[in-house]
Amino acid sequence: MKLLADENMPYVQELFGDWADITTCPGRDVSPEQLIDVDVLLVRSITQVNKALLAKANRLRFVGTATIGCDHIDTEFLTERGIAFASAPGCNKVAVGDYVLAALLKVAVHKNWQLKHKTLAVVGVGNTGSQVVQRARALGMKVLQCDPFKALSCPQSSPTDFVDLKQALTADIVSFHVPITRGGAHPTWHLLGKAEIAELKSEQVLINACRGEVWDNAALLARQLSNTPLTLVIDVWEDEPNVLVPLVPHVLLATPHIAGYSLEGKARGTFALYQALAELEQLTPAHSLAQLLPAPAFTRVELAACLDQPLLARLVGLVYDINLDDAAFRAALGQPGFFDRLRKQYPERRELASLQLVLDTITADPAQAQALGFKV
Repeated sequence: MKLLADENMPYVQELFGDWADITTCPGRDVSPEQLIDVDVLLVRSITQVNKALLAKANRLRFVGTATIGCDHIDTEFLTERGIAFASAPGCNKVAVGDYVLAALLKVAVHKNWQLKHKTLAVVGVGNTGSQVVQRARALGMKVLQCDPFKALSCPQSSPTDFVDLKQALTADIVSFHVPITRGGAHPTWHLLGKAEIAELKSEQVLINACRGEVWDNAALLARQLSNTPLTLVIDVWEDEPNVLVPLVPHVLLATPHIAGYSLEGKARGTFALYQALAELEQLTPAHSLAQLLPAPAFTRVELAACLDQPLLARLVGLVYDINLDDAAFRAALGQPGFFDRLRKQYPERRELASLQLVLDTITADPAQAQALGFKV
């Protein structure tokens, strides 16, 4: 079979090479002509798979996206055409949890905060949001969950388990983890709009690691230029790959949509599509996920002290230094094609679970270390 894949997807050749003749290209540049005589299309979030793109796809029978979200895929059109579809729910949830934890620790240093004394609201408690909830609770933070769909689907939950958006936006830190939707009972496009931004207090922190259009970037810039700016962590930007450049100097951490870009997360995404295609074509998988991943630079650390906030920050930085991503973003800002280039050339990043902590159980809690994302 003939297979076309986003060039930023890892392990495509290793996994699909036995089955397919593989071509790769930039995901944002896929054209209808490239899909002539192609059987399998593998994409990430930057490729809009719709009627226009598939206008010349005469043999296409499988589309896979190595992402959690599917808002870039016209699934109804695929169904009409009889084209099988698969996504990779949960593939990068751990990586996003790592990213937000690293961001929280950076915020704590910036504001001289003890996180255990602060409240975090998580807007959207799906795969990625639940990871953030878990880590925040392990930090000792009070957590507010905002997710009307989850609240309705969990009738056994207490009314205090979930809050509405207005209450969520009173938290010290608000982290967003929703898909982008424009219709329905709870649309998320500009969920944080001009009116909501105006009500926020200057001491508050906002984190966006989901979709750029969930925030009104222009309204945020206006707020940041006022005498009561907010503290912002932005991984996703409205109108990517374009970035509202004047906003960047007023952001504490700025990164190019890489929160979920761990090596493990990307590998899980590709592997999920490998399994889905094997099932569709009744092929026997010959590879495992564990075989793909190289050994990490650091594998084991012995701790003789309590896992307090300063020590945690050092351990997280040993595996993932979020400051390097921020520095690379600012250094490249404004250069032609910088956003996609940073994503394409993103350095190998491992998840916290690649590091095993050997704990003195008298001074450290193994359950806390595991909840924060480490192997124990």
